[in-house]
Amino acid sequence: MKVMKLILTTLLISLTSACGNSTGKEVLNQKGFTAIEKSIKSQFGKDAYFTDVSVTHNKSIGNIVGITVTEEPASLKMGQWNFLQGNWEQNSEISIEVPTGVKAADFMFQLDEKINLSKLGELVETSIKTLQNKKQIEDPSLHMAAIKFPKNGDIVKTEYLVMLQPKNGGTTFTFQYKLNGDLIKMDY
Repeated sequence: MKVMKLILTTLLISLTSACGNSTGKEVLNQKGFTAIEKSIKSQFGKDAYFTDVSVTHNKSIGNIVGITVTEEPASLKMGQWNFLQGNWEQNSEISIEVPTGVKAADFMFQLDEKINLSKLGELVETSIKTLQNKKQIEDPSLHMAAIKFPKNGDIVKTEYLVMLQPKNGGTTFTFQYKLNGDLIKMDY
């Protein structure tokens, strides 16, 4: 019986580690960003509040997910976390200030139907196609993608930001999109 428990425990740890490591290796397309969002929700809960979510790709180490998150907005305490090489690690804890008479949650967002990483992944795919078609750049890669939430909490002004680079580095091409996916501008 002890041997069976040991085998099951080892198997469970192996599966958990394998699932955790996948976020750092996800292909950065719509499906990959959906998996990253699922990992975030698994770690912090589906009702967590954010002020910052970004995904950076490093060719040597894979994807780095950076978030500023809280499960209790009223506490005015948030954690800055990174997912790197298979592990979530908290970098710092911060305290936020909000004007008297307003709720802290009004200056934060949740990952849901309005704002989500699936849409961000879709826009990464769109940006890559646009760059290939308009600038004839082969195999551009994601440098960084982020949700840019306005400091005043006006959710309508939320933007998706996508930064791409040519295969061998160099110029960074930046795409800014409205919450509904409409292109605001492309800059390089």
